[in-house]
Formats: sequence, C-alpha cells, structure tokens
Amino acid sequence: MTQEQTTPEAEAVLADEPEVKRALSEADRASVAGVVADHPSSPLAWAELADLADSEGRALDAFAYAVVAVDLARGSLEASGWRAGEPVPWSEEPNRAYLRALDAERRAAARLGLAERAARAASDLEAADAEAPARIASEFTPTQVISVITDPLPPLPSPEATDGDPSDESAAPGAARED
Repeated sequence: MTQEQTTPEAEAVLADEPEVKRALSEADRASVAGVVADHPSSPLAWAELADLADSEGRALDAFAYAVVAVDLARGSLEASGWRAGEPVPWSEEPNRAYLRALDAERRAAARLGLAERAARAASDLEAADAEAPARIASEFTPTQVISVITDPLPPLPSPEATDGDPSDESAAPGAARED
C-alpha cells in the first residue's frame, strides 16, 4: 500500500461522558468539586472546575485544574491513536472538554505570568481546532461573573431629612436649586 492509498486517519474523539454531563447539569457552583471527586478521571469534570475557578478569579486553581483536564484528555486521545498536533475537532461535542481545558490553561497561565506556557496552550488549541478559540469565547465565556461594587452607594436620605412634602425637592440632600 502506497502513501496515496492509505486511508485517512480517523478523527480524534474523546469518549462521551453522559453520567458526568448529568451530574454537572444538576450541580450548583459549590458542588462541582464533588462531581470531580466522584469522576476523577473525567476531563470534562476537570475542565468545568477550571472554568469555574477562572470565572471566580482564582487563576492558580484554574491553572491546576486545567492542566489536569488537558493531561487526562491527551491520555485518552493518545490511547486511541491520536498524536499531539493532530486535529481534535470542536464539532465532536466530547472534544470540547479538551479544547476548553486548553483555553482555561492559556488564560490562567497568562494571568500567572507564565507567558511561554500560555503561548504553548494557545498554539496547541489552534492546532487542535482553529475555530475553537472563537467558539469558546462565544459559548463558554466566564459565566455568572458579577462585578463587585467596591464603593458603597450613598445612603438614601432618611424621612427626617425632608420636611415631609414629597414635592419639595429642595429639601432633599444634594438637590439642585434654582437661584
């Protein structure tokens, strides 16, 4: 058989994890670590934990969780014949755990000042699926991130601060007056 006659390589696809998906769909943010503890070999569970830590601004935790997810996913992919640098298509839903983990590793490494590690993760993500970074950015943005208000709002005026006439705006503190 010549090189031209060889069959194309099968696309790399991680195993589907319906029990992990179900557990994650039923979990709240506080119980995602429990899902990981119940499924410690799941790249999906670790990727979810990495994204959660990232959304909470915990770069060190996000980095560690993402590295575990990437390692587990690569091990599974390699067991099926995949080699580093080969495509891992986003179109195969189970692969999204690996692709999301690479992106979480990239983001966390950048926040930790690990520029070479961030660049390597970005390169690996691009090699796996060039469309994945945009898909992740649009579909898996850090969710439920609420800006913390550091400056408290000024207190509302107490009822005693006015003369009781709601139409008298000049009695309210800070009210503009026409002179």
